[in-house]
Amino acid sequence: MDQQRRGRGKSGRGGAAEAGERGDGELVDKLVSINRVAKVVKGGRRFGFAALVVVGDQKGRVGFGSGKAREVPEAIRKATESAKRNLIRVPLREGRTLHHDTEGHFGAGRVVLRAASAGTGIIAGGPMRAIFETLGIQDIVTKSLGSSNPHNMIRATFQALKSEMSPRSVAARRGKKVSDLVGPRRESGAETVSGDGNV
Repeated sequence: MDQQRRGRGKSGRGGAAEAGERGDGELVDKLVSINRVAKVVKGGRRFGFAALVVVGDQKGRVGFGSGKAREVPEAIRKATESAKRNLIRVPLREGRTLHHDTEGHFGAGRVVLRAASAGTGIIAGGPMRAIFETLGIQDIVTKSLGSSNPHNMIRATFQALKSEMSPRSVAARRGKKVSDLVGPRRESGAETVSGDGNV
C-alpha cells in the first residue's frame, strides 16, 4: 500500500498531472496535480496528499479547488467539492475564444492569454490547458512567464479570466452601442487576432 501511495505522489508532483477527467452531470473535472507530503511523527512518517482539481461545464463556467487528506481519493473528492463551490462565469466570443487579450498575476506566477482565430486550438501547457478544456475554449494562445508552480499558474489564470469583459458589458457601462465598439475590430479582424496590439 505504501509503495502504491509513493508512486502516485511522485507522478503528480511538480506540474501538470496526466490525471483523469470525469463527468459529473453537466460538470467535467480534471485533476491537475497531486502532491505527497510527509509528517515525521514518533514511530515513523505519516503521509498525506494534496490534490488540485479544475471543474467546468465547457460552456463558460469554471472553478478550481484544492483538498488535503490521508488518502488520494478523499483528497480529490474534497478538491472537487471546493471547486464546485467557486465557479466563475467567463464571457466567450462565439463560444470558442476570449473577447480580448489579458494578463494575470498571482505571487510569482504571471500568465498572458491571447484570443486566437478559429482552428488555432488550445496552445497552453499543464494546468492552464486543464482550465481552458473545462471552460469550453477551443482557440487560445497562452504563455506562462513566471512560476511553474501549478497553484500559482492556476490562480494567475483565474485572475486574468475574471478581468475578461464582453463588448455588451463595456457598451452598457460607457453608454454606447455594441456596434460602436465592435465595428472597427471586425474590419481589421486578421490584425486583431495575430497583431501586436491589444484588442
